[in-house]
Amino acid sequence: MERSRVRKKKKSGKRKVLKLFLTFFVIALLAVGATIAYSVHQLSSAVTSATEPELQRGIKSEKRTEAVNPSKDNFSVLLLGDDSRPGETRARTDAMLVATFNKDDQSIILTSIPRDSYVDIPGKGLDKINHAHARGGLDLTIDTVENFLDIPIDYYGYVKFDGLVQVVDALGGVNVDVPFDFTFNESSTESYNLQFTEGRQRLNGKEALAFARMRKDDPLGDIGRGQRQQQVIEGIIKEAASFSTIFNFEDLVNAVDDNIRTNFSFPNLVALHSYAGSLNEIEKLQVEGENSRINGIYYLQIKEDYLNHLQTRLKQHLELDGHSMNDPNPFEEENDVEAETVNY
Repeated sequence: MERSRVRKKKKSGKRKVLKLFLTFFVIALLAVGATIAYSVHQLSSAVTSATEPELQRGIKSEKRTEAVNPSKDNFSVLLLGDDSRPGETRARTDAMLVATFNKDDQSIILTSIPRDSYVDIPGKGLDKINHAHARGGLDLTIDTVENFLDIPIDYYGYVKFDGLVQVVDALGGVNVDVPFDFTFNESSTESYNLQFTEGRQRLNGKEALAFARMRKDDPLGDIGRGQRQQQVIEGIIKEAASFSTIFNFEDLVNAVDDNIRTNFSFPNLVALHSYAGSLNEIEKLQVEGENSRINGIYYLQIKEDYLNHLQTRLKQHLELDGHSMNDPNPFEEENDVEAETVNY
């Protein structure tokens, strides 16, 4: 009788456990090796696959002749952050990143796409890229990113920002360097003010979310916000890497429930273990453009030369269309836009 209860408990907890792993992947690219190894050992018998509905396109991108296998193929993942309010559906995505993985050198490239990027949304015309989700959900968002970067998007991870609050709190907070003094005012769901002072600070979940979301008071706008989001990601990676995280595992499981959607299965996630060492050096690219106003609306018009370089670099990394990692890096050749390596 007792054994039956244990089995039932494992089954009921299966989805929460998987979502925790996937949230780590979305927020921190991939879980730190030691945590994965421990968790896989504990949970591999209970967790086998994700149960999210398939995309309308099916299991593979239309830019692929066949579906990829992360354990043996190069692949890409679209990471989306949802800042929607209660009751909102198909909200705009306020964070959009594409992670590409190369199996041979076990390298990772992370490309950040500003939300105001002026792009062609298939069937809808030119608009801000973060409007794609509001106008057509995940399917249209993925189609838009594929069209923009000219690469297949094999997987997606979609996380609500509220999930970040819970994860950071379960980790006991994160350390960041506040670039300047500012006050964050929240009035949409609840009313509160948070004061940030320039310098090193340890933030709880609510503070980390506010730090990552603030935009209007940043002189760099979306670029500055992106840099702060990267700091929060870095903080989560470092906290997740600490040995104490293993002992907080149950708290982390309970911290994440309905905050993640993905088509990444648990076996897919296990295949990422070989990339754990690549967390020390991640090649980071940022879509660049020029501020403009069209009919009174602000957009970021993408630099065509930069976009061509970016598309080429990602094709090299995924080894698509005859491109290879042995080809000259277009950014290094032109030397007009630098690719940054992020050391965590």
